[in-house]
Amino acid sequence: MQATLHEPDTSQDCAPLTNGRALSDCLVANHKLRELMTTELRQAGFEVVPNSKANAETVHLPVDHWIEVGALCMLAQSDNAVCLIDKRGDLVAWKGLEKPKRCGSDIITEASCFRIKYPWDLLRLNEEVLGMLDSSEISGDIHPLAYVDGHIHLGKGSKILPGVYIEGNVIIGEDCQIGPNAYIHGNTSIGDHCSIGNAVEIANSVIYPHTHVRHLSFVGDSILGSHVQLGAGTVVANYRHDGTNHRSLVQGSLIDTQRKRFGAVIGDGVRTGVNTCVYPGRKIGPGRMTNPNATVEKDLMSSRITGRNSVSFQI
Repeated sequence: MQATLHEPDTSQDCAPLTNGRALSDCLVANHKLRELMTTELRQAGFEVVPNSKANAETVHLPVDHWIEVGALCMLAQSDNAVCLIDKRGDLVAWKGLEKPKRCGSDIITEASCFRIKYPWDLLRLNEEVLGMLDSSEISGDIHPLAYVDGHIHLGKGSKILPGVYIEGNVIIGEDCQIGPNAYIHGNTSIGDHCSIGNAVEIANSVIYPHTHVRHLSFVGDSILGSHVQLGAGTVVANYRHDGTNHRSLVQGSLIDTQRKRFGAVIGDGVRTGVNTCVYPGRKIGPGRMTNPNATVEKDLMSSRITGRNSVSFQI
């Protein structure tokens, strides 16, 4: 069996993660999405080839879809050029031709699958991948006064300091420092060269490499890009007072995230001043900064400078 991966035609709906970064380069469980999908395909017996080497027997898979590999194996057995469609009518994969529009027939799959269209879909995928961890791999150092309740992958050169409590399935990259007295829980991935400071709580989040969350901060159900610096006391809230689903502004429209808990999506190079508060479901574009005591009430994606006490700019 042979498969090839395709970058989606557009990925602007995943901004700010895709500002300067292809969707296939976004991280899930500390792996680029393309690498993760390639590994899954190879484990199922597929040879993964470049688009230029695809032939009539090749299964074509867009990187913005996640699907059970068994459905792709069934597609590979088809003798005809055919499109694989999910129950919502989205194109999941196809076989036999370079372009799916030329396929002569469709197959509707009942397999578990979903489209990675918005940033919170990457958070969902991170949850699913980490949820399947069934063992720990420890290459760094865990202090005897730290406690781990769950499975942890700890990279080389990383240190977990006294008083740290880790609960759930967590991946921590290389050369990181966690704590002292930090609380990390849920399905959380932390990239290489990160620091999580004293009395910081990280809940069910994705943190890219070279990012630092300073002391006395909270980050819940969020994605933080690379080289982010959260000042002391920064709070990224993740729960609405009324308990309803979070909605997020994308391309001028409010989209229901289908999530009861959802924090923020923060682009590369963002810096927050001390005691910054970020409302749930907000996005901050690359390179933005907030002043001390700022409140991020709406998406902060434009190039305008933040206000002293309140940030309320829209996309």
